[in-house]
Amino acid sequence: MGPSPRYLVRDRDTAFAAWATTATAIGINEVMTAAHSPWHAERLIGSIRRECLDHVIVANERGLRRVLHAYLEYYLKSRTHLSLRKDAPVSRPIAPPDDGAIVAIPHLGGLHHRYERRAA
Repeated sequence: MGPSPRYLVRDRDTAFAAWATTATAIGINEVMTAAHSPWHAERLIGSIRRECLDHVIVANERGLRRVLHAYLEYYLKSRTHLSLRKDAPVSRPIAPPDDGAIVAIPHLGGLHHRYERRAA
């Protein structure tokens, strides 16, 4: 089992107050979402479902963890986001055309792709 999470992102619903107290007690930092913006987590969960879990068959917890880890890496390093001006959260440089042809790099067994310029 890996290290414990560093953050607990939650909304301001009092139903989660006990979780926050427990998280703080074991060294997990609590991050509250902005008031009146409960949709952030729901959007992320929806993206995971629509872009990943609706297209794969998961046999067990180990397989689910592997798929979610691969999707998270794709989401952070390759998936473009309109709010980031079509960049990924982990920014990447824009390659000039003389860097080579555009090649597709498959992620999640070819479910998604990242496109880069590579010299021939």
